Amino acid sequence: MRYDLQTFRGDLAGGLTTAAISITPAASFGIVSGLGAASGIYGGIAVGLFVGIFQRARAQMAATSSVMAVAMATVIATHADSMAEAFTIAMLAGVFQIILGALRIGSYISYTPYSVTAGFTSGIGLMIVISMVGSFLGDPIKITKPVGAIRAWPEAIGAANASALAIGLFTLVISLLWPKKLHKLLPSTLAGLLFGTLLSLVWLDNVPTIEGIPTALPEIQRPVVSLGFLASAVVPALTVALLSTVRGLLSSLAVDAQTRTQQDPDRGLLSVGAGNVAAGLIGGLPGHMTFVPTMVAHRLGARTPVSPVIRALTLLVLVLGLARYLEYIPHAAIAGMLVVIGWQLIDWRFLARLHRLQREHLVIMLATLSVTMLVDLVTAVAVGLIVAGMIGARQFERLQLDSVVSVPLLDQIFLRDHTPDTHGISPYSARVGIVKLRGSFTVASSSKLIRTIGDDIVGHEVVILDFSETDYIDDSAALVIEQLIDTAEAADATCIVMALDGAPAATLASLDVLRQVGDEHIVATLDEAREAARQLLD
Repeated sequence: MRYDLQTFRGDLAGGLTTAAISITPAASFGIVSGLGAASGIYGGIAVGLFVGIFQRARAQMAATSSVMAVAMATVIATHADSMAEAFTIAMLAGVFQIILGALRIGSYISYTPYSVTAGFTSGIGLMIVISMVGSFLGDPIKITKPVGAIRAWPEAIGAANASALAIGLFTLVISLLWPKKLHKLLPSTLAGLLFGTLLSLVWLDNVPTIEGIPTALPEIQRPVVSLGFLASAVVPALTVALLSTVRGLLSSLAVDAQTRTQQDPDRGLLSVGAGNVAAGLIGGLPGHMTFVPTMVAHRLGARTPVSPVIRALTLLVLVLGLARYLEYIPHAAIAGMLVVIGWQLIDWRFLARLHRLQREHLVIMLATLSVTMLVDLVTAVAVGLIVAGMIGARQFERLQLDSVVSVPLLDQIFLRDHTPDTHGISPYSARVGIVKLRGSFTVASSSKLIRTIGDDIVGHEVVILDFSETDYIDDSAALVIEQLIDTAEAADATCIVMALDGAPAATLASLDVLRQVGDEHIVATLDEAREAARQLLD
């Protein structure tokens, strides 16, 4: 792509505009996380800058978000005793993302079941909406578990600040009624925040406002490197990395569909990982690639990675120059904006179809949502993935076992051309059986594989294990095949291995599964298996 003045104009317009509309939400997300307004802004700068530097395909924007804010709030509440430990977990999450990107397995994270994603995002949305009730009544912004937030309502109502309530409701109404035709110029949530702040300035001023907006360059944070803490930080860091990656990849796929471009997911994961490491080093909130700022910049003409770099640098200049003005923003106005964001996070389209969902998907979604709200986000993601893995394994078990065919072979048919005199053989005699293992076999089906065909094996004198249509065998299934061979030996039956090749052969060889099967009983074709069976029977 030729870079000229017109291209630069588009990149400049996209970078400047998205910086202007993202500074206040970034500060708000920092407050929600418990790390302070500065962390949200510094996180947006760091992640956005590194994504811009490392990207090649397009003007992909990256920023902090409500999801990452709630994730870090959970980390602070349950896994970190200090800000230094919280920022260390953010850095470790970035390191994990860099490792995943370097191993080129970043795209596989997008296979996280939608029911898990819908569960934790909807849970986060509900937490935000319920937690903001106290802020509507005059309390500072804080995300808590729904049960604790509801218990605090009576006290908050008793000490309600009428000015804060009016500002919060006014912000909410403006955000909901903002005309769609003006949304491209100014997003509805920012419009609500702006008018709510103006109401506070000209009339209702007795309300808590933002504090801690940075007025200087960030200070470098020293990571906590004790082995004990790092061991306990692995799980929350992996969870933050997973949330950042899933949200980022989903946003990137949506941008791909809109802009007809193609983003390398592994390169994107490397860039976001580096950005999250940098964010933690300067006291910033982790982030991910985002959809809305990217599309806003695209519509303004941004086409290259120069635009996100301009956005990050502009955001830094804005915060250093406008910091004192951001301190006029009331917490109640932020609460009104966050209620709209939380409401949008709830996957209403998915929830409306709960009565049509398969039972397994419903269990995954409700389990993830419930644990998100009642325990914490880290546990919720782990529980959701575990439940989804178990249910998925059950489905794979059914599919894999359906691919197993065990058939007795009548002597008069199977051995007719190789046994001259078959008149003395019973027409129902089937001393040879064949077991066809078609497709893939994994740990999902290994536990039931022996029970499914074990009885068929002991009913024959010779068993042919046919691998001609086998695509893949994992270590668990390979050891079950060894059990099948042992079962046959215990029943005085001999196994013949047929058409074993490729990856299945390598797996069985690496575990020495066929050590009890003689080389003369490992054949390539059915004719060779028939001849080997005839010799064994004779």
